[in-house]
Amino acid sequence: MEAHPDLVQEMHRLIDAANEKNIRLRAIGGLAVQMHNKTSHPLFTREFADLDFCIPLKQRREFESFMPGMGYSPHKQFNILNGDQRQIYYHDPTEMKVDIFVGHFEMCHKIPLEDRLAADPVTIPLAELFLSKAQIIELNRKDAFDLTSILMNNETGEGDNETINLAILAHLCSADWGLYKTTSINLDKLEAMLNTNEIPLSNEEKALVIGRINDIRRTFTEMPKPVAWQLRDRVGTRVKWYIEVEEVQR
Repeated sequence: MEAHPDLVQEMHRLIDAANEKNIRLRAIGGLAVQMHNKTSHPLFTREFADLDFCIPLKQRREFESFMPGMGYSPHKQFNILNGDQRQIYYHDPTEMKVDIFVGHFEMCHKIPLEDRLAADPVTIPLAELFLSKAQIIELNRKDAFDLTSILMNNETGEGDNETINLAILAHLCSADWGLYKTTSINLDKLEAMLNTNEIPLSNEEKALVIGRINDIRRTFTEMPKPVAWQLRDRVGTRVKWYIEVEEVQR
């Protein structure tokens, strides 16, 4: 079996080839976070084992025809059962896994992406990339570092250009109390890790990240809260508010 390809080069090769066929393929996951690590902060640099992408549901069939020509074979059983939501492919020379989310990202919570994939030329938009990490119920050290990298390297504000779009966070979290709750819990965890130096940043870097955490908290305080959201908020965490994630077997 050959060694894995350089994943950054391979990511760009696939995105560029998809663009030529007008397929909107965008990176998600740890490598997508690294694409927005503008400071190349060494704390957030790590090795990556595989690739994760999102495509629009409406381009599913074109994408399925596209991947074999790029040197990837489908996980046939998984894709037949789940192909309108998620697909898996393996790089023919190396067996490297590529995970494809179709139309939305869904793990502990569901984040719609179908109409948002044009916002960034390489990755899913920063607001959704942030939520894809903040929606993890059992936040581990790697995911906490990814969240910190997103917050330290990108402003909070309006629009999507190298910015965590607060209007999108408000839109998605006012429509989904569970997503709001898990994100809020993880912001608290992140701040605690920063304050105890589990995430060892300088005082200036720490203040920057905590300032952006507070921007998001303020957004949540001020966002509209529909009646359904308010009713679910009264129930709180007495009822499970997230999806149990199952590992995909090869």
